[in-house]
Amino acid sequence: MKSAIVASITLLACFGFMEQAKAFNPQDVERFKANGACPRCDLSGANLSQANLSKVNLRDANLRGADLTGTNLSNADLTGADLQNAVLIGANLSGASLMGANLRSASMENANLSFAALMSANLSAANLSGANVFLANFRGANFRLTTLRNGVVSSDKPYWWSLQSESLKDCNKFTSENARGTTCYNE
Repeated sequence: MKSAIVASITLLACFGFMEQAKAFNPQDVERFKANGACPRCDLSGANLSQANLSKVNLRDANLRGADLTGTNLSNADLTGADLQNAVLIGANLSGASLMGANLRSASMENANLSFAALMSANLSAANLSGANVFLANFRGANFRLTTLRNGVVSSDKPYWWSLQSESLKDCNKFTSENARGTTCYNE
């Protein structure tokens, strides 16, 4: 009986700590409102839905679990920001810098990512259904189990998995003699 009580108290204490860890820093919110910029600040779990944050500097900011539904983040600097589990449904991220950002499990349905820089971003388990990705740069991004804009879920294998095979098969099988390039593929 005592062990059940201790386990219950421990579990409740853990939930209390988790709730504290999820809450944003009120001083950072005030600094953000005053300056319009808040690099490296803690806005985790904050409700910033429908806000106009165009051209804002949130570099390396903690926005875990933040509600950014319908928010205008066009040309914003979110380089290295932690947006894990953030809700960005219908958000405007056109021209935004999300280089190296953590967007793991982020909801970005119908978001505008046109001209956005997402180099080396972590998009694993993110939802991009219906997103506008016109000329977005995803070079080196992680798409593991990501729901792509057309609703297809990407592979659970790391992005480099197709390069692990060393044997080439059927090189130039389908090219004509005067065509440039190759049609080699790995088995």
